[in-house]
Amino acid sequence: MSTLQLPEPTAVPRGPTASAAQRAHRHFAAGRAFAAKNRWPDALKAFQQAARLFNDTAHALYAAHAAIRAGQARWAVSVLSALRAEHAELTLAYTLEAKAWLALSRPDRAVATLEALPASAARDHAYHLTFGTALQDVDQHGRAARELLAALRFRIDDAETHYRMGMSFKDLGSKAEAAECVRTALVLGLGASEVRARGFLAYLEREACRWDEAERELAQLRKAVQAMPDAGAVEANAFVHAVLVDDPLEVRKIAAWQARHLAAGASPLPRRGARAHDGRLRIGYLSADFHQHATSQLTAQTFEAHDRARFEVTLFSAGPDDGSALRRRMCAASEHFVDLRGLTMAQMADVIRERKVDILIDVKGDTNGGIVPVMARRPAPIQVNWLGFPGTSGADFIDYLIGDAIVTPLQHEAHFSERIAQMPLCYQPNDSQRALPVPQPRSAWGLPEHTLVLCGFHQSYKISREVFDSWCRLLHALPDAVLWLLCWNANVQGTLTRAAAARGIDPARLVFADLLPAEQHFSRLASADVFLDTWPCNAHTTASEALWAGVPVVSVIGTTFAQRVAASLLHAYGVPEGVCRDVAHYEETIIGLAGDRALRESLRQRLIAQRTGHRLFDGARFARDLEALYERMWARAVAGRPPQHLPAQPGVA
Repeated sequence: MSTLQLPEPTAVPRGPTASAAQRAHRHFAAGRAFAAKNRWPDALKAFQQAARLFNDTAHALYAAHAAIRAGQARWAVSVLSALRAEHAELTLAYTLEAKAWLALSRPDRAVATLEALPASAARDHAYHLTFGTALQDVDQHGRAARELLAALRFRIDDAETHYRMGMSFKDLGSKAEAAECVRTALVLGLGASEVRARGFLAYLEREACRWDEAERELAQLRKAVQAMPDAGAVEANAFVHAVLVDDPLEVRKIAAWQARHLAAGASPLPRRGARAHDGRLRIGYLSADFHQHATSQLTAQTFEAHDRARFEVTLFSAGPDDGSALRRRMCAASEHFVDLRGLTMAQMADVIRERKVDILIDVKGDTNGGIVPVMARRPAPIQVNWLGFPGTSGADFIDYLIGDAIVTPLQHEAHFSERIAQMPLCYQPNDSQRALPVPQPRSAWGLPEHTLVLCGFHQSYKISREVFDSWCRLLHALPDAVLWLLCWNANVQGTLTRAAAARGIDPARLVFADLLPAEQHFSRLASADVFLDTWPCNAHTTASEALWAGVPVVSVIGTTFAQRVAASLLHAYGVPEGVCRDVAHYEETIIGLAGDRALRESLRQRLIAQRTGHRLFDGARFARDLEALYERMWARAVAGRPPQHLPAQPGVA
């Protein structure tokens, strides 16, 4: 909203009939004074009073602006739509109404509002920036980039516009170009958002596999983080630290900053205590990912399998309906599916409170589209962090983190702001109903038939210089092997083939695969001989997919949550020999597998044979273990005891 240029009201008339206008002007001046102090509810009342006393377009626009900032965006929409009807070419009314729709999580309505501006009306920087923002939120990044370019024609030095241009280039697959946009925004100055932007820049450089730049940016970010006090609220990128940094205490520090930042504007609801009741335990899962997304792929069967005689389960969805089969499955997976789109964070929390949820689980965390401010309002007596974010929330309003003995050993308690609640096998659920791989010749996937295939199907940000150096050493040690990678974005293939050539590897030994739907992906993945994991962020969903496809996984375990996930899956599936203590052990293990075809085939058959019925891939069994954990949390709370670590209890189901 800082880019908006709101108009001045009409000059106050003088004379004996001007008393109402003069009183309106005093209220208007008071409203501006409140706004300057970010006292938006007070500013709104003052502007509303001015508008009632004297009909002036500026009063209405200021009131609508304040309403959006005060969390009353729906009222703002009603005012602005009426104003647009009266003044069809008042560009600012369209821009503000679009901002109100964005505040209500309805970017589709924001886009429609901006599209309705007559062609004859003047466009300005705020209009194009808001249009670009709305288009980003409906995943129309090509159009968004065009609107943002139009915005820059009005204000070439606007940091936010350059930053948002970077966001669109990122989603269009042009990571290097995105990084340059964010770098420009940082030079221009992003104020309180600088730490978050620096994290985003380091992440983009890693996505582009531009390691010199990535290492430099990450080092600068970490230096700034380490110099800052533990306390305080700072807008940060907790996810970047969780997946790129191997210091768990630093990861917790930046998560806590971001949690306090997100909670700063959230007024907690009156605390609802845990009391025993005769009915079923009410469980709520909150996420914006209940559509075609890895979270839904993992959780669908578990949600379907909850015991409805003992638990009343509700999925609270703040994300879009993508029309996919998985979305339809998620809608049917629980007793209640509540669509929260179009509500403010405060209204979402009110809906959850009205449903008297006993235990609320955030299955999203501070990832893209996160809704942590809902949790900050404390709508449920017990609040839990699980699955969506690879580490601690850093939040004092989250009671438990669900992990297991590998990802969250109790001796690592200092790494987490929450109390640790351990599942008996593995914290990650899986779906036994997922598609089975369909055997196909390797040639169908562009692979040589009789060559050792080392698979590194990872998002490119996980492929650091150290990881790629290790993979190239493996290719030197295994001259008949090829390295199979995902063509994750527009920059990766050229960058990695040049990096391989610089390390003495024929670029032809790198085979790149396009992204595919899940069913085809499983069939393709089964053609690999060994799955090569990354660090300090392991494969998570992809690791369990590789095991499902019968491909041995080799991983390096570390101290952060993100670098212990593959180890948890391998232990759970009974193949701990794939867990390595360091990089040398990792390379030794892979070379050993590569040189022993009989061992590889034996391991593959073992993985395939136990796929059906194994606990790791039994979503229904996972539901029983998860329910037992919820009952332990609830029993402590009802007894008046504070949250405490809940160690795994094997065989509770």
